[in-house]
Amino acid sequence: MNTKTKEYSILFLISSVMIYLLVSILNTTSYMPDVHVSNSTGECVKVINYDERFIYNCSNYPSKYNHVWVK
Repeated sequence: MNTKTKEYSILFLISSVMIYLLVSILNTTSYMPDVHVSNSTGECVKVINYDERFIYNCSNYPSKYNHVWVK
């Protein structure tokens, strides 16, 4: 294997890992629920679930979620 082939192999490997990580992050964040919190009271108003496997509500929501301020 010559030097050019090694360089291209390493570049391909690094690019593949970066693309995999980006797709994984996008997939994970797209399924996080939206928790709507009242701007005036600071309490949960509504939870929008994007993953059918989990049913979250204001008394039960995950540790990671999209925080959305509402009136």
